[in-house]
Amino acid sequence: MTQERAVPAEAPETSLDFIRTRINQDLADGRYTCVHTRFPPEPNGYLHIGHAKSICLNFGLARDYHGLCNLRFDDTNPVKEDTEYVDSIREDVRWLGGEWDDREFYASDYFEKLYEFAEQLIRDGKAYVDSQSADEIRENRGTLTRPGTESPYRNRSVEENLDLFRRMRAGEFTDGTHVLRAKIDMAAPNIVMRDPTLYRIRHAAHHRTGDTWKIYPMYDFTHCLSDSIEGITHSICTLEFVNNRELYDWVLDALQVYHPQQIEFARLGITYTVLSKRKLIHLVKEGHVRGWDDPRMPTICGLRRRGFTPEAIQDFCARIGVARAENLVEYGLLEFCVREQLNALAPRYMAVLDPIKLIIDNYPEDQTEWFDMPVSQDGTIPGERKVPFARELYIERDDFRLDPPKKFHRLYQGAEVRLRYAYYITCTSVECDENGLPQVIHCTYDPQSRGGSSPDGRKVKGTIHWVSSRHAVPAEVRLYDHLFTLANLNDVPEGKTFLDFLNPDSLKIITAMIEPALAAMPAGKTVQFERLGYFCPDPDGTPEKPVFNRTVTLKDSWAKQEQRR
Repeated sequence: MTQERAVPAEAPETSLDFIRTRINQDLADGRYTCVHTRFPPEPNGYLHIGHAKSICLNFGLARDYHGLCNLRFDDTNPVKEDTEYVDSIREDVRWLGGEWDDREFYASDYFEKLYEFAEQLIRDGKAYVDSQSADEIRENRGTLTRPGTESPYRNRSVEENLDLFRRMRAGEFTDGTHVLRAKIDMAAPNIVMRDPTLYRIRHAAHHRTGDTWKIYPMYDFTHCLSDSIEGITHSICTLEFVNNRELYDWVLDALQVYHPQQIEFARLGITYTVLSKRKLIHLVKEGHVRGWDDPRMPTICGLRRRGFTPEAIQDFCARIGVARAENLVEYGLLEFCVREQLNALAPRYMAVLDPIKLIIDNYPEDQTEWFDMPVSQDGTIPGERKVPFARELYIERDDFRLDPPKKFHRLYQGAEVRLRYAYYITCTSVECDENGLPQVIHCTYDPQSRGGSSPDGRKVKGTIHWVSSRHAVPAEVRLYDHLFTLANLNDVPEGKTFLDFLNPDSLKIITAMIEPALAAMPAGKTVQFERLGYFCPDPDGTPEKPVFNRTVTLKDSWAKQEQRR
């Protein structure tokens, strides 16, 4: 079922990695006339940032070479797969810019054809039904230094193998009674080639085929044939499949079918993060996070809920590139890419995360002014919003000091600062509690400095943000940190597990005061809280009870490290 072909491909004008170099050579040699890739997730969990790298690569190759990219679900394990995961994968791929038109396929689409291929291998003497137990098969496979031992069932006749295989399909046997194995070489240096299993019995309902099938093909048998059936030219996968490439080639050659080229690249590793689907499932099921879309998770839906943009993730994947060598990427690079995108896209608003009351004693008690404030300082984002100003305000507690250090250009007794877009104010006194901690700050304002400038030309060094206490809306703000305290979770010390390094401070919830316009902000629209960072309204919130997730801070430690290097 080879799909329609794209227009003849030409090498794109872009920097070449080893994959594009190989594709260019294949095109120059005439091995292929176009480029056809695929993204083949297994629907047994949600996609994460590692999958994003593969999505951007496979769909990006198709785009750059004017080719095609399929979305194919490798759904050969009914025990772990679910339509919930299928739906989430579609959403995530599309959000990241993947377009597959009508080329959405499933390995289960090919179950009948795969079964026919398996019978062909049996008839050709290249596959047999093995009745050993799983433990016996594992023990007899051998080791890197010891060859395997042939199964006592390896030389069954073609007729007996076909009879048993058909009865396996009919559901006559229980799980584990028999498997179908390729007949290759039990002494092969590559253990993968020591008569690998092609089919196993599994009495389990499939999310698409129901109870039709009692046997299911293994991934290594299914994947290469699915690529062949769909006319894939370049089957891009991660390095853990490099040893499996020999089996990929063997199956296609043994059946004498169209043969794509498998190419492996290094999988993504990020500091303070796990990208093992098994470990992510454990985090969800054991309640260490709030779900697959918890903003602390490296899942695409979690990053989306946190406020990351698809453009930022695409930029991140482009920056790290593709290589053969495994490496660990700093999480700070991902945050840097997010800041780069949001700095140009996110409108500015004011919020106070750690509020302290400020009273302007010479401002009329019953007066409210409305300032027209831009949503971006440089005008790159059009629009304005109205912000109320009154006698009593909230400012950040950290913007005031009783005993300020040198070069502290914010508020302290006797100091004058600018309230952003509003007035100059001067601190006259402060009320403290019994412990000497500031509770209320008293100031006076200069009525002539409306808009944040003074007619006499005097300058102030400090500018602080604020919200009117009478108009402020309380909001739940969720401050996120790394989910783990260990940078490289591949180096977990002996006797420990990755769970021992869960960060107890990965989520801090506070009540902030926000300007009224933020209360109606729709979920998913990331904004900048001026001077504080980027924040995204969460679906949990309502206009009456807003909830915001901190996306990233304004501080960019990664960029500073790169400058020092």
